[in-house]
Amino acid sequence: MPQITIQKRPRGEGVVTQRKFFKKTSRGKVIKVLRERYLRDDIYCGIIACRICVGAVNPVLPAAGDVTHKQFTTGHYVLPDTNIFLSQMDLMESPSFTPPIILLQTVLEEVRHRSLPLYNRLKALVKADEKKIWVFYNEFRSETAVVTEENETPNDRNDRGIRRGAEWYNTHLALAHPPVRGQTRKISQVVLLTDDVANRQKAEMENIPTVSIRKYVEGLQEAEKLLDLLAATGTDGLEQTRAATTTRTALYANYIPTATLLAGVKAGELHQGHFNANQYNYLEVRPSTIRLAKSRDDIIFQGTVSVPTFTKPVLLVGRENMNRAVHGDVVVVEVFDESEWKAPTDEVVDQEGAHSKNDNAEDSEEESDGDEFKLREETRALRSVHTKKGSAEKQPTGRVVGIIKRNWRAYVCHLDTASLPSTASTSLSTQTVFALPLSRLLPRIRLRTRQAPALLGQKILVTIDRWDAHSRYPEGHLVRALGKAEDKETEQESLLLEFEVPYRPFGKAILDCLPSEGDQWVVPPKVTTDPVWRDRMDLRDLDICSIDPPGCQDIDDALHARRLPNGHIEAGVHIADVSHFVQADTPMDSEAASRGTTVYLVDKRIDMLPALLGINLCSLRPHVERLAFSVIWELTEDADIVSVKFTKSVIASKAAFEYEEAQIRKDDLNRTDSLTQSIRLLNALAIKLKAQRMAAGALNLASPEQKELKETNSLVEEFMLLANVSVAKKIDEVFPQTAVLRRHLPPPKTNFEKLQDVLLKRKGFKLDVSSSGALAVSLDKCVDPSAPAFNTLVRIMATRCMLSAEYFCSGSVSRDTFGHYGLASPIYTHFTSPIRRYADVLAHRQLAAAISHVPLHPSLHLKSNVERIMDVINRRHRMAQMAGRASVEFYVGLALKGRAEALAKESCPTGEGITEDAFVIRTFRNGVGVFVFQLGLEGLVTFKRDVQFDADNYTVMVPPSGNGAENVAPVAISVFDKVKVRIEVEKDKNTQRGRVKMSLLSPVDSRGL
Repeated sequence: MPQITIQKRPRGEGVVTQRKFFKKTSRGKVIKVLRERYLRDDIYCGIIACRICVGAVNPVLPAAGDVTHKQFTTGHYVLPDTNIFLSQMDLMESPSFTPPIILLQTVLEEVRHRSLPLYNRLKALVKADEKKIWVFYNEFRSETAVVTEENETPNDRNDRGIRRGAEWYNTHLALAHPPVRGQTRKISQVVLLTDDVANRQKAEMENIPTVSIRKYVEGLQEAEKLLDLLAATGTDGLEQTRAATTTRTALYANYIPTATLLAGVKAGELHQGHFNANQYNYLEVRPSTIRLAKSRDDIIFQGTVSVPTFTKPVLLVGRENMNRAVHGDVVVVEVFDESEWKAPTDEVVDQEGAHSKNDNAEDSEEESDGDEFKLREETRALRSVHTKKGSAEKQPTGRVVGIIKRNWRAYVCHLDTASLPSTASTSLSTQTVFALPLSRLLPRIRLRTRQAPALLGQKILVTIDRWDAHSRYPEGHLVRALGKAEDKETEQESLLLEFEVPYRPFGKAILDCLPSEGDQWVVPPKVTTDPVWRDRMDLRDLDICSIDPPGCQDIDDALHARRLPNGHIEAGVHIADVSHFVQADTPMDSEAASRGTTVYLVDKRIDMLPALLGINLCSLRPHVERLAFSVIWELTEDADIVSVKFTKSVIASKAAFEYEEAQIRKDDLNRTDSLTQSIRLLNALAIKLKAQRMAAGALNLASPEQKELKETNSLVEEFMLLANVSVAKKIDEVFPQTAVLRRHLPPPKTNFEKLQDVLLKRKGFKLDVSSSGALAVSLDKCVDPSAPAFNTLVRIMATRCMLSAEYFCSGSVSRDTFGHYGLASPIYTHFTSPIRRYADVLAHRQLAAAISHVPLHPSLHLKSNVERIMDVINRRHRMAQMAGRASVEFYVGLALKGRAEALAKESCPTGEGITEDAFVIRTFRNGVGVFVFQLGLEGLVTFKRDVQFDADNYTVMVPPSGNGAENVAPVAISVFDKVKVRIEVEKDKNTQRGRVKMSLLSPVDSRGL
């Protein structure tokens, strides 16, 4: 037996090895925390073939360092400080930035404390195969560990620790390369990268090689390309634009200090919420029924902030009151006295003049004078448009006084050609230009680039770095070029980036989690000792089938039904057992959690899981044995539940039907086989289940993407809903604090006020929103015999008044808010689509633990962890929906463009466009919003000439155009009127894509207006 020696550390070392700090508990109590550090001498440098660090595992830093830099020709490594990673992550991630990097533990921990998103990006960067990054745990090596000195700030302590680490490395390299007589000694250097001037000066005094990030990049081989990646914030030696440096009066008020903001919010004097921009009126923001904006000409940046104190969102009117807030920021607002409250305007305000006339990306003096004039003009315009409003329509109005959290990220943009002087269109010198974001809810961004001529006509990725109080626009930097605008691949990538859809290929660590047999994997033979068969029911003999849309490859649900001897009916829903393959706390699980959902575009699918699982091993293909998670009910003839059973299972689907195929089979009376009988039983039960839901108050709503639905669509829907409700009850019963559930909160009644008023005044229908059941009954009565599509249109508009459904942790909210308003169910979850939704995977794990199949993973016992995952999933789900809609709009634009071109060649050489019937769904002071039912398309028709606007009756009086029009009475156009529109496709100045442009043809031709 080996001898064990216990050594006691000398008391004098306690100062170095102990870390003491004070911490405030959630109850406000201050406690002292003492942590012991165990210092070592075997923390290796990470340099390949180092003579001193014998036994180092997997070093990654090349022995000679990098010798390509102009300033460090003998070889070097870079050691960035914390702020370099916080402000220059885009540069660090660039494939063209390739020097070997030493990442100190001090820096890594400080990045984690300062920004979790950047910390996650940094961790991914460390793992990237193309980067050479070594994490050096300086806090645990005896020569590099530092302790806080008296009166030393945490920032100064960390800076000193970083310098100590750089100094140790340079000493270590000198010791590893002792002088040899007769030979010139070439020693690589470790260069401290920092933009902190004081830190650089101290490093120089300590003989540590140091340089600012800009000076370092200037010495690289691809300097011209990489200099564009430098963020404007904190770049030493970077000549700012004149707009940023000229001394002049601030355009915006300075923000209140964060501590004061939080105290004001807590006291109820200030209010916190998310800033939402309005795409129709650049002088304010308010909720909008219409989704498609006309162009950037018709919008600008103003917004509302929803806060719990008021039933209506706080209205922010004008740029001054928006105070540099960007769509999605978490802001703090001060609400004005009620006498200063305003009502939203009913006008589409053209901002073309405000945006481009006299705007110079470089010239601050002209901008300042113009801004002051424009702000006065805005104030005058606001007074004129708000004075006519009644007090009943007014809502809380205020201004932004501070920012709690910025929502800045990389935005898809293109260069504004007007901001590039004609004399500089071929110059390769650094130029200041405007980048126009793809999203109309964002301001244009100033950036400096040497590549301006090459970037014209391309989609680019730009990040906002700062927005100073004296600058009308934010400043940012170029991340990378995406490709030529309107190119299909470029547009697809820009769409994914704009909606933050992760689309990178699955990495090796993720693919290593897949079964080693690959697509040859099969369910093993039934043996009781085999872990796959443990506690699994063998359901391979049941007549199970799947019913899905055409072309479905990721089949994650199947069904069966059969009569029982007691006269009842057994019905089962069988869901792919994805959690068998995606184990918790693995690289594949982490990636699925990050992606959250599969994203469906028109011609592309971005999978949540690798294809081997999604369309093969987990897909419930016919005539193939597959692992499943089954929910089996015993039901009466009236579809009342007698009992329910949850079990892991093995199934062998007998058929994979499309909806139409299953419908034909059900309706064919000549078919009497067991599979057909099963479909008929399921359909009969589904009809009764739906009747029960509707009687309970479930809503039958609609979306613009109208599809022809068959009975078999409803059949599948009803049983998926039943399975989700049953599973929700079970996991909530067993895990009342951490169950993964989904809820749909009742919408505030104020959301329906406009729709109620317009229905009553224009059609005489009363909309009762006292409950979901009352709303369902009211919607059923909204029928216009002369317009069969009217009821669907009203349901679409009612859907827009709803709140979005969301995932939540059961222990995080009050139980009386668990319900799903639209489904009229007191509890609900998602269980039936684990191939494409991560929430369903979590529900599977909880259900498996609830039936004692496997223990629940510790991560799902921790409420805070479940809450964090729910936040990510909710966000990913929203972004996936918006990406899907944007993809549809893009391809509709392409299709309409092609159709218009074909018509022009055949019979319309003048290019009259496409003519369709439409409904008016909104009226403005200078335009109307229309909905083309046949295409599921919305658009905006604006009038340049003055028209009479009756806001109370939602009517515009449009004067006819053409010869003799002055003798003809104006034509009244109201909400719900049926009109004829002309649809054209033209290049959008903002997105650089084809966009839909609409004009009225009947009852009046708006082209002359």
